[in-house]
Amino acid sequence: MINGNLKSTYAADERVLNNSYKQAFVYGMILALGLFTLTANDYFILIACKMGILLIAVVGVNVLTGYTGLVSLGHGAFIAIGAYVTTAFHNGFAGIIPDQIMPLIAIPVAIAVSALIGIIVGLPSLRVKGLYLAVATLSASFIVIFLIEQDAFAPFTGGVAGINTPIPNLFGWELDTKREMFVLIASLAFITLLMAQNLIRTRVGRAFIAIRDRDYSAEILGISLLRYKLTSFAISAAYCGLAGALFAYFYARILPEQFELDLSLELVAALIVGGMGRTMGPVFGVIIIVMVPELIKISFGAATGGALDLQRYAAPMQEIAFGLLLVFFLLKEPLGINHITDRILRAANRWPFARG
Repeated sequence: MINGNLKSTYAADERVLNNSYKQAFVYGMILALGLFTLTANDYFILIACKMGILLIAVVGVNVLTGYTGLVSLGHGAFIAIGAYVTTAFHNGFAGIIPDQIMPLIAIPVAIAVSALIGIIVGLPSLRVKGLYLAVATLSASFIVIFLIEQDAFAPFTGGVAGINTPIPNLFGWELDTKREMFVLIASLAFITLLMAQNLIRTRVGRAFIAIRDRDYSAEILGISLLRYKLTSFAISAAYCGLAGALFAYFYARILPEQFELDLSLELVAALIVGGMGRTMGPVFGVIIIVMVPELIKISFGAATGGALDLQRYAAPMQEIAFGLLLVFFLLKEPLGINHITDRILRAANRWPFARG
């Protein structure tokens, strides 16, 4: 029976992929993504791009909610900020900054602005938490969407009608197809996952976890709640800002209604289903949240023979399935799919000895 893990060097302790199963999984996923990029049709590439953008945002929510224990229902607004800042930056500096390096500047600017707004939105977390903090972030989300729709900002945001988005150009390589965008999105999603995994191994990440587990005790130990709660909000919003920048590059036009409450709830639902406070939780959650509606749509279309009068029931069925899925995981597996996967991998690692 395995009752411990011997780590004889600091390098062994610092390794992210610390057993052969994790290594096989990650290397297998990289190989699968490479093959997928080369062989998948346009429909699957489209779905995968949506997953990649959503994944980056859910990783950001995981930093705030999963690791720090602060609930937010307004992260859709940070995605909106990232998307609109990217678009406005392109339009404002067109002809001044060369197109070939524009994304290299626009994306960091979008991330920085989102992080700054995240700090402002996070200020209530110093006085309230739990449901009250969720309502406060939700209010901030409504304010952001309201401002985007105002005529005063229409030259930058397009108002209610939305605005056309730019095509990214990296050193002369114009990413004007979904497949090319998938390469960029998948690469950044992989990098952000690794960054989140390493974040929790740092002093900052451990402070987040201490605040999540018991904030009063963390403060007694010398952890500044002001500093680390706002840092968590900034990092989380920065992730969503990056997702928003990719959102702007991926879609030809962005509208305020794309970033409303539904998107924020989708981010939280993906985290609950996948597993909060775990690196792979957002991955599993995003796969389920994106694929279940697609599978229902395909199955419903096949079952009804594509009858138009019955197709109107497809959307309600997707929402019902979405709700049932959420209730199921909250009641039966609150730690999410990641916990189920962990149990399976632990059993495989210890086979043929202890199981479970």
